[in-house]
Amino acid sequence: MGDGVVSDAQIAAMSADERRDLIQRLERPIGELLSPLVLERSRRIRLVLMVSATIGLIPWIVYLSFTLPEKYVAHNWTATWVGFDVLLLGFLAATALLGLLRRQLLVLTAFTSGVLLICDAWFDVLTAGPGDRWLSWLTAVLGELPLALLLISGSLRILRLIVMRLYLIDPGMPLWRVPLLP
Repeated sequence: MGDGVVSDAQIAAMSADERRDLIQRLERPIGELLSPLVLERSRRIRLVLMVSATIGLIPWIVYLSFTLPEKYVAHNWTATWVGFDVLLLGFLAATALLGLLRRQLLVLTAFTSGVLLICDAWFDVLTAGPGDRWLSWLTAVLGELPLALLLISGSLRILRLIVMRLYLIDPGMPLWRVPLLP
């Protein structure tokens, strides 16, 4: 390693801690990509928005629970459901394409597809009329929810493999402990 070049054999002989240290020393400094001032301001604005939205949603939910009617005639019903299903179709197709091409963006589209499938099952079951409720439950339990579980757990598994390969976490460490930026 006298000429500053590390060979494959030397890397293979390194411990996990030594590899993690090497990766951190070689990674591009975030300051070259974004100014620390812009990064911190952007982070602060987003956190304030998320905390405000979270706090603001609590009284809104309480208000809705007391004021919404039990039954309601919905306008644009067809456009709402067809539009939602087109959105779901787009994310499922993107997930299939990105999986076929083996692209990392698959993690986002798979997770989003899973969440949309859960939402679809929820609204299908809760808005179904008495004669259609059995079909809504059947498609939710046998189709939408298992596929959602597969997509969400698969995307989390891929994310876990990525961060383990980068030595950001050790096997067994939960994903929620991974720092956003090393």
